[in-house]
Amino acid sequence: MSHGFARIFTDKRLLRGLHSLVMNGLRSNLKHSELTATIIRVFYDVYNELGHGFLESTYAGAMVVALQEAGMKPLRELSVPVWFRGRKIGQYFADFVVNDKILLELRAATTLEPAHEAQLLHYLRATEIEVGLLLNFGLKPQFRRFLFDNERKNIRENPSESVAEVLA
Repeated sequence: MSHGFARIFTDKRLLRGLHSLVMNGLRSNLKHSELTATIIRVFYDVYNELGHGFLESTYAGAMVVALQEAGMKPLRELSVPVWFRGRKIGQYFADFVVNDKILLELRAATTLEPAHEAQLLHYLRATEIEVGLLLNFGLKPQFRRFLFDNERKNIRENPSESVAEVLA
């Protein structure tokens, strides 16, 4: 059963060097693959220069500088509204949107957790952006790439029906 999103684990230990990681880890037929490869390269540049141990806000500041130097347009702390039955009931703040195409969520955690992935998926669900990167500046650099196609975001045609009934 498809949930409408794809998670790609690409921070493999077996790959050596950034060139191998980006060229072999991300297939060129993926949506926005060139842009995501550049963002991941910037992520590793920032990680290699700063190392681990700083607060997430420090890495966010460094990412702004590095993304801009790479010719990208990062928007920081983007408001993502949450809607329920046609009413705005809250909002999230996504760390970055790059070039209006890629949503970035930064972490400075020991390791990535399912809750971090879920948060990024919620941001993707609430926006028209389909590709997200979860970047972790932990003991070891980690990233996850997510795709959540817009046509799959509104899977429930009748909100009063059970999801199990809709998918059956």
